[in-house]
Amino acid sequence: MKFKYLIIVFSIIIIIIILATALLPLLMAGPEFAVNLQQLILPLLIFITLILICISLFFIINYRLFSLLEREDWPALSFYLEQKIYVNGRYSAQNVRLLASSYLVTSDYSSVLKLEGKAMLAKPSVVDKNVLIFGAARILSGDQKDAAIFFNKYIEKGNNRNKQWIHWFFGFSQLLDGVFSIAEQEFSSLAVSSDNALITGLSAYFLSISVLKHSKKPEECRFIIENSRGRVVKALKSIKNWIIEVDRSANEIHVAIIKKYIDEAGKWIFQPSVARQNNVAENTFIEKTSAENTSIEE
Repeated sequence: MKFKYLIIVFSIIIIIIILATALLPLLMAGPEFAVNLQQLILPLLIFITLILICISLFFIINYRLFSLLEREDWPALSFYLEQKIYVNGRYSAQNVRLLASSYLVTSDYSSVLKLEGKAMLAKPSVVDKNVLIFGAARILSGDQKDAAIFFNKYIEKGNNRNKQWIHWFFGFSQLLDGVFSIAEQEFSSLAVSSDNALITGLSAYFLSISVLKHSKKPEECRFIIENSRGRVVKALKSIKNWIIEVDRSANEIHVAIIKKYIDEAGKWIFQPSVARQNNVAENTFIEKTSAENTSIEE
């Protein structure tokens, strides 16, 4: 739905509530009792009216931002947010997240890192709240070693909502860098203990298709894989519910950039015969990436 229509619909709903609250006592109780009752309702009417005014002002003030998001005009959105952040110094977590996301959509990873550096100087807490975005930029740019260092730095600083994802991306960056022992440690821990079905499933998936062949304890690794896979199946029942879980998190940029793997993990968990056809290609990608990183180091 377009933002302007959302504003109109919301305003109509609030106005209906105001009118109903004002007129209902008169219609139900008669004029004499309504006078006393309206004295009690009047503060509520004022409060609801103030809410309507505040929300309307919020949409009006941010209309430019909303319209750019609606059109998905990422270059224009980036320029708009750069003015707010770099020129006006408004380093809020939301502004920084939106600008970093805009850069990621256009594959401008160097600008994400530039934003991180400026935000770290101006307001370090903003970086703490956007660790996943800044780390994802390093992964997408191909600098897996730097990504691993970055995630490891914040691995215990993230809030409860993001901490498990930070651990997962740390393991993922280690996997892409060919450090299978640390990747196994992170994925095994998350596969066993995570309360997030997506993280549990993804961890078990990568343990199966990439880490198992390099494991020094293959039997233990295989047990974790099957046990974690069973936990996800027991919790979600079907791939349809897996897709619902994915859709709930689809607006998170760190989820969007690995959606291909999330989809493959869902097939691997709930449709093994279909997923088996794709595992060779996924394995080839991981092995190729790891080999490239190793050759660079040499």
